[in-house]
Amino acid sequence: MEFCPINLQEKLAKFSEHWSPKIIAQMNNYYFKLVKFRGEFIWHSHADTDEVFITLDGEMSIEFRDGKVDLKSGEMFVVPKGVEHKPFAEKECKIMLVEPAGTINTGDAGGDLTAQDNVWI
Repeated sequence: MEFCPINLQEKLAKFSEHWSPKIIAQMNNYYFKLVKFRGEFIWHSHADTDEVFITLDGEMSIEFRDGKVDLKSGEMFVVPKGVEHKPFAEKECKIMLVEPAGTINTGDAGGDLTAQDNVWI
């Protein structure tokens, strides 16, 4: 076993595309993913799991059909399973997601923004 920390800034520097989560660690059946947001995502939900958004750098919003939550650097929010949501960031925002292995970024919606699954950096 190798004992070394995971440097989030070094991992974030390895990619530039938006809306394409990259796995950096696994704990049991959960992945820790880094992703860069800019602009508007799509309405979607995850029927079988909650989704954790941890804002590392920048600001973002998560819109819901009946409201929204705004997140700044250092804040987090848990979207309950089955709740339709749409992330948005006016400027680039760097996020960590925590979700079960195999979770697809577009959930039940699919479409052009569906990222390739199981990409490690």
